[in-house]
Amino acid sequence: MNEAYLSSAISRLLDAKKLADDTFTKLDDAAFYYSPNEESNSIATIIQHISGNMMSRWTNFLTTDGEKEWRKRDEEFEPSNLSKIALLQLWEKGWHCCIHALQALQASDMQKTITIRQQPLLVFDAINRQLVHYPYHIGQIVYIAKMILNQQWQTLSIPRKRSNT
Repeated sequence: MNEAYLSSAISRLLDAKKLADDTFTKLDDAAFYYSPNEESNSIATIIQHISGNMMSRWTNFLTTDGEKEWRKRDEEFEPSNLSKIALLQLWEKGWHCCIHALQALQASDMQKTITIRQQPLLVFDAINRQLVHYPYHIGQIVYIAKMILNQQWQTLSIPRKRSNT
């Protein structure tokens, strides 16, 4: 059961990543910095945040608190001047850390207790926490891209009025 769950979790995360990856291919550098208003994050900001979260949560996952002292979370939400290429490298760095840590887990690790922000969580619950967090932000990425591209948007799933074909 634990091995099946872990395999499923990795698969679901990679499915979510693919939605974002496919979205990124549709966007130019400037689109990564579009923000509909002052309270909304740009795609660049979301990438910075997800990468920072992944690096913090998944580095030494079983042995250290998931909120590392070296993480500067507030800075993840500050505007940057990174190119699309640099943002995508940051994105991949975070995902590599996450997936590598998950692939290294053993079935016996699933019932261990880890901490995130000093809160104890069973490993499977910590994974579930991220299964909610990352797709939440990926949905934001896709939605922002749809706003930017509007009529030029091409669906990442089943096109409208094509469900029965």
